[in-house]
Amino acid sequence: MRLGRIDTSDGPRWVRETADGLIPLSDPFVAFAEGRLPSDEGGAVDGAMIAPVDPVVIVGIAQNGPEHVSPVQAWLKSPRTVIGSGAEVVMRRDAGAQVAEGEIAVVIGRPTPGLTVHNAHEYVLGVTAVNDLSSPDRAAFDPRNFESKSGEGYTPLGPWIDTEVGIDDVSLEVEVDGRLVAETGSRQLPMSIRECLAYVAAWSPLGPGDVVMTGAPHSQAPVEPGQTVTVRVAGIELVTAFV
Repeated sequence: MRLGRIDTSDGPRWVRETADGLIPLSDPFVAFAEGRLPSDEGGAVDGAMIAPVDPVVIVGIAQNGPEHVSPVQAWLKSPRTVIGSGAEVVMRRDAGAQVAEGEIAVVIGRPTPGLTVHNAHEYVLGVTAVNDLSSPDRAAFDPRNFESKSGEGYTPLGPWIDTEVGIDDVSLEVEVDGRLVAETGSRQLPMSIRECLAYVAAWSPLGPGDVVMTGAPHSQAPVEPGQTVTVRVAGIELVTAFV
């Protein structure tokens, strides 16, 4: 199932994608906690797609690889940087070069106490696309990624959450102005998504709607104003225009 949200006069509303349009849904996190699928709530509706979740916590992953003293490193990114697909990002002119990082984002479905490498999938609502925008020149001044990752709109996310693709074999592509610059996936990550989730959960609690960005397996691309980047995760297309 592909889950998303639309903007309505009554606030965000959950929907699922069908051949007949957008079908409104009950809260998928409540359904997940109860071990069932969300229920349809009426006929097809219209509305502008927005980011699929409002996370309380966004965790970024540095994939160092098994030979590193810290194979996985995690850091936090402000949830206020999240925007939806199709939005424009005004790139900072005072931060040096800009880089798009296409990544597989994991949406947590329930509180993570008890999460391990082996059962990690049981805590995941689904996966979506994320563009972890960065200003890497700032890393020399700020190794904790606050300046390089915190720009307004620096976390394009969505628009759909795929609840069926799993976390072990997820495809990832990045295009810049329609030109394919990366074709990769979760199997190219030095440390698996399961290992990343287990590492994060061992140190900090996560909850429904939180997002873990699992790293960029050779899926970075320099970007400039006027360009458009498409990140494609399991067929989900996230489009961001830069101005």
